[in-house]
Amino acid sequence: MRRLIEFDHLSIDGMASGNAFWAAQLTLAPGDDHLDYQFRLLEDAAGLVLGRETYEGFAATWPARSGGLADTLNALPKYVASTTLTETTWNAQVLDGDGVEAVARLKEAGDGTLLKYGNGPFSRALVEAGLLDELHLSISPFVAGSGESLLSGIGTTGMQLTGVTEMRSGAVVLAYAPRR
Repeated sequence: MRRLIEFDHLSIDGMASGNAFWAAQLTLAPGDDHLDYQFRLLEDAAGLVLGRETYEGFAATWPARSGGLADTLNALPKYVASTTLTETTWNAQVLDGDGVEAVARLKEAGDGTLLKYGNGPFSRALVEAGLLDELHLSISPFVAGSGESLLSGIGTTGMQLTGVTEMRSGAVVLAYAPRR
């Protein structure tokens, strides 16, 4: 059975998106240690799981890049949860039917990991359905001041800290597994 791992960036005030968040996040160039961390997550990846907005952003950026992380991301199959997309590029396919049910089927369909990038309603639905096996939060050293928080609106979900990795940039990655 595959494991589902989500990787997200946060500010220290808990924001995961919004104009202020992305403006500050873009000023922080990830160092080699941050890229190495991402490569470790991708080592056993059988594919990427993405919501529509993340897919569209990634598909507009990553195919034009090469080397290292880009080559790894570009080669992996992508599974996109969307009710509006009818066509995809970048080695992607739209998940049939309900995205949460489709991810449950993907998890049962083989070995390795499915790595999810992006946040929003799809992430919250996967957590609430008990499908997320690990959540890796890269907390960047800035206060965004506004934006959207990562998992607002879901019920209380106990998590257990499974790892802490400090980055030279001042970021820290906290890895959590849901308590079951």
